[in-house]
Amino acid sequence: MAAFLRAMPKGGDLHNHLTGAIYAESYIDWAVQDGLCVDATKLEILWCDDTEKLCKGDEPASSTCHIPDQVVLVSEAIANHTFYDRLIDGLSTRNYEIYDRSGHDQFFATFSAFHDAGHDRGSDMLVEVMRRAADQNILYLELMTSPGMSEARKLAADMASSDDLASMRSQFSDADLDQIIGLVENGLTEMEQAARKTMACDTAAAEPACDVTVRYLAQVIRVFPAPEVFSQVVYGMRLAQADNRVVGINLVAPEDDPVTLADYTKQMQAIGFAGAEMPDVGIALHAGELTLGLVPPKDLRFHIRQAVEIAGADRIGHGVDLMYEDDPYQLLALLAERDVMIEINLTSNAVILNVEGDRHPFPIYLGALVPTALSTDDEGVSRIDLTHEYLIAVETYDLSYQTIIKQLSYNSLIYAFAENRETLLAELDAHFAAFEAGIEAQIQGMH
Repeated sequence: MAAFLRAMPKGGDLHNHLTGAIYAESYIDWAVQDGLCVDATKLEILWCDDTEKLCKGDEPASSTCHIPDQVVLVSEAIANHTFYDRLIDGLSTRNYEIYDRSGHDQFFATFSAFHDAGHDRGSDMLVEVMRRAADQNILYLELMTSPGMSEARKLAADMASSDDLASMRSQFSDADLDQIIGLVENGLTEMEQAARKTMACDTAAAEPACDVTVRYLAQVIRVFPAPEVFSQVVYGMRLAQADNRVVGINLVAPEDDPVTLADYTKQMQAIGFAGAEMPDVGIALHAGELTLGLVPPKDLRFHIRQAVEIAGADRIGHGVDLMYEDDPYQLLALLAERDVMIEINLTSNAVILNVEGDRHPFPIYLGALVPTALSTDDEGVSRIDLTHEYLIAVETYDLSYQTIIKQLSYNSLIYAFAENRETLLAELDAHFAAFEAGIEAQIQGMH
């Protein structure tokens, strides 16, 4: 079954964080090449000369500093194969069950642990995810990334929070936004050109990965003060308007973070406001990536609904707390009526939320005719790929190839934000025709 699903055309992966898509081994390789260090106790990679991160004097080790004696060159540390294996665990959710940390906490901790190793490695990341996609017959990727978001936040750093979004919007200029956009567009171009050069694209020796279409979602970091989230939203949408490689926005960082929980409705209002100003920008939102116990029941009752009704989301990522929402069956009808697609991330939900199998709402969405597609979320951190997600779906929910599996593949392009969606769908038609003809020929050959 795994071989069948790997060969099967899979349309796209619409919920894929670029930095989280990279396997730990790559981050370790880059850290060695760039001469980085690692905290041998905390398993966090850092620049060896970054004295700001070192504990001062007798200051005890904390989440914000590293004891100097524990900071060693990655190249030296991984000579110990046991440590190398442990570092891979520390930079991913591999074997998280055997350590004193929940899947939720380990998952989110990895991003700061490998952050420095990813510095200036955008093209290498792109090459890795495009090659992996091509190996699985994936035609399209929508990659979440945050270029320019820290600069956009600075535009609102001194701004007081207000319910008057129009007034807040008037306090940062289009010229300031466009200056950031110009730099980010240049950065994207350089990243893509370097990746294509690595893969020998536009030459006779071009790799299959060159044919994978890539677009981006500007991911807003949602755990900052409301004005800074708003400035990121406006910037992200304006970036998408300016550059057709950026096809929409998303919100990222833990939905259960205290700031997110306190400001959730404000964040939805910010997106709704900016979306009304720029209606052609795709809106895909993490919503309902929660479960009972992670947060109090009151925080499970409205996140998916507000993402749709207030923010105007075209797609919802996760949607796990569906049946805890107020009037969930009416919400299902609303999602189906508005044709809002749910991005299903099975492994991620099992690790982070401990929600899987018959506790996962995936079959409920299917039964209510709400469109769904499978995606990876952070395939490097989770150490999976999209084929793995299809395999879990088939084995867990006994899905039919003709009526569901094939439709999931098509949905991942039907609900993509790419401007060339129709071309991609025609390409998927051709790939499925060839795939099914090949299977038929194999069957005939067995008789």
